[in-house]
Amino acid sequence: MASPSDSAATKFIVGMTGGIGSGKTSVANAFAARGASIIDTDAIAHQLTAPGGKAIPAIEETFGKLALTPQGSLDRAQMRERIFSDSGQKIKLESILHPMIRDEVARQATLASGVYVMIVVPLLVENTYWKFARVLVIDCDENQQLVRVMKRDGLAENLIRSILAQQATRAQRLAIASDVLYNQTAFETLIPEIDRLHKLYCQLLLSNQTEYL
Repeated sequence: MASPSDSAATKFIVGMTGGIGSGKTSVANAFAARGASIIDTDAIAHQLTAPGGKAIPAIEETFGKLALTPQGSLDRAQMRERIFSDSGQKIKLESILHPMIRDEVARQATLASGVYVMIVVPLLVENTYWKFARVLVIDCDENQQLVRVMKRDGLAENLIRSILAQQATRAQRLAIASDVLYNQTAFETLIPEIDRLHKLYCQLLLSNQTEYL
């Protein structure tokens, strides 16, 4: 398995994934509260594409000034439209962002001081770079995803369905899962399972079963 640094490779690392609206952030926060170091690739992507972000010069050079907001960040709404209408635009954007995201994940993993590291990769199935010996999938049905994203982001249903259509299917994510949290109802119902998995990951850590990026 690929490993970005020797020091990161010696740590116990869990990959987490799930579709849009599955509840990854809430689950990650719960593991963080129990002592895990969380590295969120979406958060890194937002940092890279914020005003002054490391990816902004390459994005402007590739897509033009119209790809940026007046404040100098990536115009996500416009880029979303470009990607949906032309898959080649998606490939170009990913070729800019993905290497930078990987480098930052490696840096954060090296510095992480938690009892273990959990790396949140929403598009884990779709991105073959990431290799984790243990994968936690946050799962719920599509209707629940729609309700949550409409409430959270105020997006139209047809746009959310378009996003879902571009992501891996529920079955594809479950096929790679070592562990599954079914986040279908109230989040509180997950707490016993989160506690169980945290204990499991700590046990695997103590048995020296290291996981690699």
